[in-house]
Amino acid sequence: MASKKIIKPEVDFRLSPRVDQVGAIERASRFQTRSIKKEAKVEGLKMVLNMIDLTTLEGKDSPGKVRQLAYKAKHLHDSYEGLPTVAAVCVYPSLVKVAKKELEGSDIGVASVATAFPSGQSSLAIKLEETKYAVGEGADEVDMVISRGKFHAGDYHYVFDEIAAIKEACGKARLKVILETGELGSFDKVRRASDIAILAGADFIKTSTG
Repeated sequence: MASKKIIKPEVDFRLSPRVDQVGAIERASRFQTRSIKKEAKVEGLKMVLNMIDLTTLEGKDSPGKVRQLAYKAKHLHDSYEGLPTVAAVCVYPSLVKVAKKELEGSDIGVASVATAFPSGQSSLAIKLEETKYAVGEGADEVDMVISRGKFHAGDYHYVFDEIAAIKEACGKARLKVILETGELGSFDKVRRASDIAILAGADFIKTSTG
């Protein structure tokens, strides 16, 4: 089933609300001294575990390494009854089929990076083909990176259109959009990139490639 086509909103992305950087930093610092009850902390850690991807994205990745990672994902909780599973195992598109086979019968998904990860420096046509290949191999989720060069050049509608096109190519697979916040330069730009990704159809936004 194809995903719903994203309609570009009539919006000037330059007008994204500004972020109170001083206020944001001050508020974040409170978490260092905040007292959290043990029960709430345990539930919070469980939620975090259930959102984590076990990932291998190295040049020396092999089917054997992916099988080992999948085994770890499935048996991570053998010694700790009651823990949730990790969300997914994340691999390169060429190894999606291996991960899919090893995780068959579990609740753990398979995620795949695409779109010229981690730089994003490629044509849209190639990014679309890579996305379709990953999904065709069985990926439940696709992790894409935004075109930071286009973003910094102020070509926000290009960034929007690219994300929307990748979303459409994902079909029923979820799309996670990586902003690479360390390269964006300011809280305001992170907010703007987040707005663009969400409006373009991202199911999930991530801070960085790692």
